[in-house]
Amino acid sequence: MKSLAEMAVDVLTTADGREKTALSRQYAALWQAARDAGEIPAIGRADPPLHPARPAAPELLSPRDVPRRRPGTPEGRIALLHAVAHIELNAVDLHWDIIARFAHVKMPAGFYDDWVKAADEESKHFNLMCTCLEEEGSHYGALPAHAGMWRAAEDTVDDFMGRLAVVPMVLEARGLDVTPGMIGVFRRAGAASAVAALETIYAEEVSHVAYGSKWFHFLCGRHDEDPKERFHALVTRYFHGPLKPPFNEEKRAEAGIPPDFYWPLTDEI
Repeated sequence: MKSLAEMAVDVLTTADGREKTALSRQYAALWQAARDAGEIPAIGRADPPLHPARPAAPELLSPRDVPRRRPGTPEGRIALLHAVAHIELNAVDLHWDIIARFAHVKMPAGFYDDWVKAADEESKHFNLMCTCLEEEGSHYGALPAHAGMWRAAEDTVDDFMGRLAVVPMVLEARGLDVTPGMIGVFRRAGAASAVAALETIYAEEVSHVAYGSKWFHFLCGRHDEDPKERFHALVTRYFHGPLKPPFNEEKRAEAGIPPDFYWPLTDEI
């Protein structure tokens, strides 16, 4: 059996989205089977690429150049599904990358349990979105996408705590804020499959944010640092711009992020 870090690099270096997520789910199942048998597979070491492999499409554009479409139209709803699919594919790579990138840092087995599970669920989410796109007569890659999704990984390539602060505790937490509105768009359109898929994503993303908060606090404890002060310093350093309300305070609290972590990082105080 390959080490977990080697598995992570295999996923990161697979370009096709469906193939990437199939491999991700296969490796997650192998890890879980070993854990169910009472084993802790080797974490190992590997050399993850700075950028994960990507399919030829979608074309990746600067955020300001991605066309904006009204979500109340069929074209707008397809664009929304496509954007979520792109986010989920990036999340697959982000979760495997944190495993391989920081494999040199000694962490409890539970850390790897959490991120393997998160990567597996993000793989499922990507496939759910692809299926919804196909039901609408489209597919992932049919529209241009945001080129800045991987920037957080680049910025925190050598900062473990920075990665935890910015990816799950800021970017994924933002998903908790905006997903209810997206569900409403598709519910009003009578798109039952999209509603069901987004409700699954919404429910499971809470755990992914919680994993970030849990292990960020763990590392703060290890280094005898104040979590709130450290979070503010890291987000100020690595996140480009203020955090933007409105916030889903209930779900953020459920994930272990209280208001005094994020409200001071807005430009409204």
